[in-house]
Parts: sequence; structure tokens; C-alpha cells
Amino acid sequence: MRSDVASLPGSPERPNEDWAAATPPAPGSGGTVVLLDGVTPPAGDDGCVHTVPWFTARLGGALTELSASRPDIPLPEILSLAIRRTADAHRDTCDLSHVRTPQATVVLARWDEASVEHLVLSDSVLLLESPDGAVRAVLDDRLDRVPDEILRSLAATDRLRNREGGFFTAAADPAVAARAVTGTTPRAEVRSLAALTDGASRWVELFAEGDWTDCLTVLREEGAPGLLRRVRTLEAADERAGGTRRWKLHDDATAAYVELLSPRT
Repeated sequence: MRSDVASLPGSPERPNEDWAAATPPAPGSGGTVVLLDGVTPPAGDDGCVHTVPWFTARLGGALTELSASRPDIPLPEILSLAIRRTADAHRDTCDLSHVRTPQATVVLARWDEASVEHLVLSDSVLLLESPDGAVRAVLDDRLDRVPDEILRSLAATDRLRNREGGFFTAAADPAVAARAVTGTTPRAEVRSLAALTDGASRWVELFAEGDWTDCLTVLREEGAPGLLRRVRTLEAADERAGGTRRWKLHDDATAAYVELLSPRT
């Protein structure tokens, strides 16, 4: 297994709210990739005494540990347990019922010699590359279906946050795990995989510099830092690209890339 993880904050004045890890297989467990994109709330308006990076580190750590230690549990249940564990860590100090309680998008992948499992919740992206080079993007497009005029209103967006007919993120309710996009692919059909927060997937989705196959080629040839450098260069060159859906000049950007060895290796 070859893995490469890189992350850049959107601004040097704010902490990076993304979180990612890639772990190799160990005896009795498979390899894992975990990637989170923390949701930035309005300043001081989330009912929580903790920061979003605190939340993503707690949730990411729980996802990584549980994915490795409990290969018998499907990924949706892993996410549910991790959300519950994280909520329990600040239930006594914070208002977890607040609509903007700390939350994050989730990409979770786990593999062994037989299969590759995946889970995607909200607008981060998972790429699966087959041995012949074909790339499949696993997407949860519910946020993309929300009209721009609603997203421009915080109150209107809140009415759709973790609600039926809206979009879902990992916050304090373990039941949200059942809303994730999930699947399993035979291990022999996956040569490599990549996880991207929306700050990194801008290379495809915002700037249209290439398709997902091109994106994976950049990751393989230049590594995760190379893709992020390309994104930052494009952002600086065109501050108006993306229209109303580009909320920030620069966003936190994180990419994780993993090449899988042959199951017989």
C-alpha cells in the first residue's frame, strides 16, 4: 500500500477544519481512509464550547479506531458509533440540539483482501480506480440539489440541514449514518482510491481543469500536495470562478490518495 495525505487551511488566520488519515492493513483488520470536512458555523453560534477542529479530530479518531478494530461491523454502524462516542464527549457541556452544533462531511473507506467498502456523507468525494484505469466518483449530491437562492440564506439552509428533503452531515445524531451513500466493490476491481474535501475537488467541480480520471492522474503523478498546489494557483488566478456557490476565495483543502497492492501481494 502506498498512501499520501495532504491538507491546507483556507486562511492562515483560521485553523484547518478538515481532518484525514490513511492507515495500512494490520493483522486482523483492513486498511482505512477517513476524511472529514468540518462545517464552519457563524462565529459563536453553534451552541458548543468546542471548536470545529476539536470535533473533526474526535470524530476522525473514533472512525479510524473503530474501522480497524471492528471489521465485523458495517461502515454505517461504524459511523453511528463514532458519532455517538463524539457526542458523549461533549454532551454535558454543549447544546447538541443546536442546528449548527459542530458537524462534518464524511468519506470512509475500508478494505481487506476480498473487498473495498465505502461510505460518503455530504459533499466530499471518493474516487475508485479500476485496474483498467476507469474512475468512478462516489458522490452524495443532496446539497447540490438545494437551489442557490436557499443556500444564500442561513435561516433557509438551516431548515434543510439534517432534514428529510435537505442534506445530511455527521453531527450529534447517530441515526444520520443511515443516510450515507454506501457500497462494496470486490478488491480485485480497485487499483487505487482517493478522498477529497470540496476544497480539493474544486480542481474538477469549480475550475473544470479535468475530469475525475484526470484528477486521479494528478494525484498519482504529483501526490496530494501537487493537487492542492494546483487548486491554490487556480484560486489566485481567478477570484470570480464558481459564481454564487464559491463561498470563499480559498477553502480548507484536503486530499488522501491510496494505491492498493494486489490482493495476492
